[in-house]
Amino acid sequence: MNAPQSSRSPTERSRVAEILRDETVGGALLLGAAAIALIWANSPWSASYFTIGQFELGPAALHLNLSISSWAEEGLMAIFFFVAGLELAQEVTSGELHGRRRAAVPVAAAVGGMVVPAAVYAAVNLAAVGGDLRGWAIPAPTDIAFALAVLAVIGSHLPAQLRAFLLALAVVDDFLAIVIIATFFSEALSFGALAAGIAGIGVFAVAVRRAYRPWWLLVLIAIATWILFHSSGIHATVAGAALGLVVPTRDEQHGRSLSARYEHILRPVSAGLAAPVFAFVAAGVTVGGLSGLGTALSDPVAMGVVLGLLLGKPIGVFGATVLFARYGPGRLEPGLGRVDLLGIAVIAGIGFTVSLLIVDLAYGSETVFGSHATLGVLVGSSLSAAVGAVILSMRNRTYRMLTTTAPSEGESPERSESEETERGESEVTERSESEETERGESEETEPGETDETEPGETDETEPGENSDT
Repeated sequence: MNAPQSSRSPTERSRVAEILRDETVGGALLLGAAAIALIWANSPWSASYFTIGQFELGPAALHLNLSISSWAEEGLMAIFFFVAGLELAQEVTSGELHGRRRAAVPVAAAVGGMVVPAAVYAAVNLAAVGGDLRGWAIPAPTDIAFALAVLAVIGSHLPAQLRAFLLALAVVDDFLAIVIIATFFSEALSFGALAAGIAGIGVFAVAVRRAYRPWWLLVLIAIATWILFHSSGIHATVAGAALGLVVPTRDEQHGRSLSARYEHILRPVSAGLAAPVFAFVAAGVTVGGLSGLGTALSDPVAMGVVLGLLLGKPIGVFGATVLFARYGPGRLEPGLGRVDLLGIAVIAGIGFTVSLLIVDLAYGSETVFGSHATLGVLVGSSLSAAVGAVILSMRNRTYRMLTTTAPSEGESPERSESEETERGESEVTERSESEETERGESEETEPGETDETEPGETDETEPGENSDT
């Protein structure tokens, strides 16, 4: 008797989860949510959009009667950073960040990709009248979901090492963003709540390593830790990242680490709910038509964000990568060409989600500076995505053309071309040497026959004939 159809096919929920794990789907949801918010905020019904974001809900006794915007910023983004913490822990133990030499280049690229954009923003705002330095960190982060989505769409023939490098870079970038948020954008600290929150992380770390660990207990500990961090004045997303970092990354009994399993479960929630909802509540700003857009982008705050993302990020990432790989202790994976790295450095300028979070922390979403900075993030991220897509599309076309002739999969076209040139030069050199050798032998042989044979015949034959006679 045949089993029911439902028992053979995956459930609808699992199919949706698998779709949401696709990087291109997550990026499309982010882009769609931001576009809807921007259109709605500039429509005749804009008042309803802002009313939704300001609507408050939650238990007032715990001081959690927050607006929907705040819940998205501190609650849903805590899930986003929890997944980022899981990824970072896995990369450090068994991925691209495992080992000092292997991790050195992505870490240097992430640091350079944060320092240079911040410096560009600061330079623009110091040089201009009416500048403001509070938003210096806005162009520093990279949106891991959006950047990987762009690479997935256009990079069908690009080396797998490029995605691994971008992932490692973005994961370190997220960690540094959390450090910046915790250090520079925290309110007046309550050290008692902070100490209790740190203790909560310790309890979670112990509980998650026990053989018996009911999921509901871990969820309760995580929620309590999040509440304590929220009450301490430290941004609550820091709790999410810290909890993700303490989940075990090695589990020989089940063949798959607990960290990887948690990431597999929560990835659809992060990509399909947390990031798009936050993008929806954060990206809606009133533009005021083309004239309003021009006015906003002429503000040093917006200009600093755009230039920081579009120019500062590629300069920082590419420069740090090349310099550190050449003169530092790190090394690049074989098969990565410099043009490939330039394309990755450009799409690393897609700030988006985390940049919008820092806009809200630095200025608030409803201030003039906040609106202009938000437009700067949207424009700078869009331009970075477009320019990076052009560069990587050209490289993808080159790799596709070389697929049938490349010596090995994932090898850089630059390396293949140089090796073919060297091989050709070697063949020409060998051919020239062989021709010269043959010519030399023929020149040596002809005189030798004249000099040696004829006298030999005279010396040996004539005496022989005389003796016989």
